[in-house]
Amino acid sequence: MNHLRTGEVINKRRKELGLTQNQLAKALGISFQAVSKWENGTAYPDIGMLPRLAAVLGTTADALLGCSSAMTEYDRRYRTDDYYWGLVPNSICYEAMKALPPVRPYRVLDIGCGEGKDAVFFARCGYAVTAFDKSWEGLEKAKRLAEHNKVDVRFFKADIFDYRPETEYDIIFSSGVLHFLSADMREEFCKSLKAHTADNGINAMNVFVGKPFISPAPDLTEEEERAGLWHSGELSGYYHDWFFHICKEEIFDCSSGGTAHKHCMDTLVAQKRTGGNITHA
Repeated sequence: MNHLRTGEVINKRRKELGLTQNQLAKALGISFQAVSKWENGTAYPDIGMLPRLAAVLGTTADALLGCSSAMTEYDRRYRTDDYYWGLVPNSICYEAMKALPPVRPYRVLDIGCGEGKDAVFFARCGYAVTAFDKSWEGLEKAKRLAEHNKVDVRFFKADIFDYRPETEYDIIFSSGVLHFLSADMREEFCKSLKAHTADNGINAMNVFVGKPFISPAPDLTEEEERAGLWHSGELSGYYHDWFFHICKEEIFDCSSGGTAHKHCMDTLVAQKRTGGNITHA
């Protein structure tokens, strides 16, 4: 392992986030001397520390190791002037706004933001938005879209296999992303999102579900195929103890990738309600 290369990555990401060595150390529960040794290449983070360190720095374990991953399928899709998913906000954005209107700059986390259309929409509506994706091409287009709309969004690169929230958010949003998670990861991932949602905050998300009468999408990636589709009701089951604003299943036509096909999708907008402190929609 290249200690010096990893130290350079840690140093660069820490400074990009405006963190001191002390602040990074405190977030990880270690000494600042340890961080200093990582950055000057005289020591290396324990392997068990890498996922948490990656989460705090808003990156991936592979990136910390200095691995340059090959261009992903979504990088290829996003490497065009057009926006692969268009620019119209997902309908679930409006449902999230109904559940938690922007009466103040509520904190939003957009998981798998792609080219940024939904993240930018939330920002234009007055929310304080953080968004990540694993595709550099998508993130670059997302940044340009935010600049064009004159809004601030904190974009960073991360992978849902490595990233878990470290702070609380009022809205955690994800559209068309969670189906990358394999069945054995889903419950733990949802528990993490729930634990990092503020009281009366919401999780707004959708997942593709499998039906024997619907053929696989023609633009399905190898990662999506390996993970497998969700089962009807699986997503809502992980949120059984929350209040449901929206819980529905629908079949719809899609033309992503230029080929007409159908999807079945479960959509959930659920609110974390504690004690008698209840926010009404």
